[in-house]
Amino acid sequence: MQVDEMLRLMLDKGASDLHLKVPSLPVFRIDGVLARQEHLQQVTPKDIESIFQQVTTPEQRVTFIRERELDFAYSVPGLARFRVNVLQQRGTMGLVFRLVPLKIPSIDELGLPQILKELVLKPRGLILVTGPTGSGKSTTLAAMVDYLNKNAARSVITIEDPIEFLHHDEKCIIVQRDLGDDTKSFAVALTHALRHDPNVIVVGEMRDLDTISTAIMAAETGHLVLSTLHTTDAAQTVDRIIDVFPHGQQQQIRLQLSQVIEAILSQALLPLIGGKGRVSAFEIMLASTAVRNLIREEKTFELHSVMQLSSRDGMQTLDEALAKLVKAHVVTLEEALMRSSNQVRLKRILEFEVDARPV
Repeated sequence: MQVDEMLRLMLDKGASDLHLKVPSLPVFRIDGVLARQEHLQQVTPKDIESIFQQVTTPEQRVTFIRERELDFAYSVPGLARFRVNVLQQRGTMGLVFRLVPLKIPSIDELGLPQILKELVLKPRGLILVTGPTGSGKSTTLAAMVDYLNKNAARSVITIEDPIEFLHHDEKCIIVQRDLGDDTKSFAVALTHALRHDPNVIVVGEMRDLDTISTAIMAAETGHLVLSTLHTTDAAQTVDRIIDVFPHGQQQQIRLQLSQVIEAILSQALLPLIGGKGRVSAFEIMLASTAVRNLIREEKTFELHSVMQLSSRDGMQTLDEALAKLVKAHVVTLEEALMRSSNQVRLKRILEFEVDARPV
């Protein structure tokens, strides 16, 4: 079983992921839906071991034997790059390949909010892209860095696990560091990055207290910091950051976060009606005076109302974004409800718009 041939087939079918486990048929994820490849043979323990040997280095195999977990990038020349996760399951390995296109899609090609272009050109502050796994956070960050690379001369350092999109210097100098191969942890790499004369630091994920604390400090000292969190909306994101810290430090962190935050972008990925492709819906919270005050005063439950009332400033809630897609017949109501954090509120928005139409 040659993995490169299977990855080419994956691209031919427009799949985003390839799942391999024993005993099972290979499975592609196409437009968010899992599709078993009935024309292929079941994966055997011998197959999975062969594929593992094909895509890993001796050092990576040693790491997997020690950790029973492994994340790395794999490239097929002229085809694409893939983010690979390997884990131990029922005495054998399970592998998932996630497609990372060779060409970085632009903000316009992805249909992302235009305000991302303004945000990534800011001189300092903290910008967070949030959402569940598989919602496109890494792709959004890559598109923002690509826009910066084409439009401003900045020194950029990325810390990723693993490196996905490859950036080539245009107007920017871009240094990309891989967790594991180039550095031992996000927090350590972030601390040392501050000594490398960066303007912009991209942290693949804010996973722990040390990383979050150092990212806030980097933003305070005049850097633009971009990162991701696995949260579903702006209020939850703020609370998650604060809750990581010991209780005695939380008020100080609220003050610091309120001063450095520039935007929280929470995204969801939905299948288009008809099943051909997917579209993103974005909640956009910008750091207005009202937003900063609410964060500082521990009133994050009111952030939703501020976003609703600040549409002229470019803000919107996720439910408002989902409602627009449903109203435009881009996605189904069922899919929108599945992504909403408050289904009653989403239905109310749609019902109000229907009721408000002129007779």
